Amino acid sequence: MLPAREINSQAELDATLEQHCEELRRAEGLVVIHPNWWGQPPAAMKGWIDRVFRPGVAYRFQEGDGGEGVPVGLLRAQTALIFNTSNTPEEREMRVFGDPLERLWRECILEFCGVRKIERKTFRVMITSTPEQRADWLKQVEMMLGKAF
Repeated sequence: MLPAREINSQAELDATLEQHCEELRRAEGLVVIHPNWWGQPPAAMKGWIDRVFRPGVAYRFQEGDGGEGVPVGLLRAQTALIFNTSNTPEEREMRVFGDPLERLWRECILEFCGVRKIERKTFRVMITSTPEQRADWLKQVEMMLGKAF
């Protein structure tokens, strides 16, 4: 949850939060891993995003823009890899829900903050996966990381 005292881009942040913001500023690439939790990141991660991907750190608005315009991305990172897990088969997910995590990460967060190369991979169905499948998934992650970074 984003506390009201942290909304202002000039707000004084606690040391841990300031460290996370500084690490995001300096990052040359981003790797995000989380389960598909009701079509979104888990609440704790969403709260972290709200507090760290903040104005003055991840984006800013043009001079005179009160926040209603198009943001200017500030992130140094130009590449992001997003890895998700899911218990919903892909065909059902697409037919019933679409792909809300793709839109969230690509259009609502990362492109908004200046990241241009975004790759996302979902591993499914976790609950019925075998050790062999999970080992293969880890190899896929390793290959994607090696290619991207």
